[in-house]
Amino acid sequence: MGKGKLAKFADMERYENVFQYPYSVVSDVPFDMKGCWRQQYFHNDNPIVLELGCGKGEYTVGLAERYPDINFIGVDIKGARMWTGATDALEKGLKNVAFLRTNIEIIDRFFASDEVQEIWLTFSDPQMKNPRKRLSSTFFMERYRHFLVDGGIVHLKTDSNFLFTYTSYMVDLNKLPLLERTTDLYGEPEKEGLQLPRAIQTYYESMWRSRGISIKYMSFRLAHKGELSEPEIEIELDDYRSYHRDKRSSKQTAK
Repeated sequence: MGKGKLAKFADMERYENVFQYPYSVVSDVPFDMKGCWRQQYFHNDNPIVLELGCGKGEYTVGLAERYPDINFIGVDIKGARMWTGATDALEKGLKNVAFLRTNIEIIDRFFASDEVQEIWLTFSDPQMKNPRKRLSSTFFMERYRHFLVDGGIVHLKTDSNFLFTYTSYMVDLNKLPLLERTTDLYGEPEKEGLQLPRAIQTYYESMWRSRGISIKYMSFRLAHKGELSEPEIEIELDDYRSYHRDKRSSKQTAK
């Protein structure tokens, strides 16, 4: 039988690779490591890559194993899920991995200007009813600009056609430099730009594929300058209920 939530939270209180700053306490507890992740935690000058909405941290740990000369930080508010990746990283002795438990709405409080080189959005909740909550929305892009290097890369890997379509419109409307885009990651011919997103497959990703749902992927650059506009276009909602997500509404489309 697996550990309960309270036991997992107790573990993470003593884990050296976990930092817990939920919204309820962050205003009262300053984050002294902002701008100093390399010096104070990783003890190197290597690039920093974030996985936002990391869930169990499978992708964060997988990337860290594959790229020992890059620092990876998984971010999520769900501590019981994060425990899995944090425990795995400790057991494997990975020194280039950290986990930050906080609300992604306040992510810019934890990283200084130009401190992060890339961001991964892996199977984020599509938030079909509320565009401001989509991790690929301009609301969040403005926050990412506070700490992502100028022209830093944002990766989106998703099962959701709604989120992929929305993000495509957002990228095109704002003329963000597109690096890769495919509606069927594993159905595409071999291509260098798709090797990394194919290399690591999470548990739920394999479940979606077994249901016949194609995996979508895109990557693009985010510049510091330029006003960002939200796409005003109706998009057909996903026609299935995904794992651990609320059942879709009776509406057929949303912006």
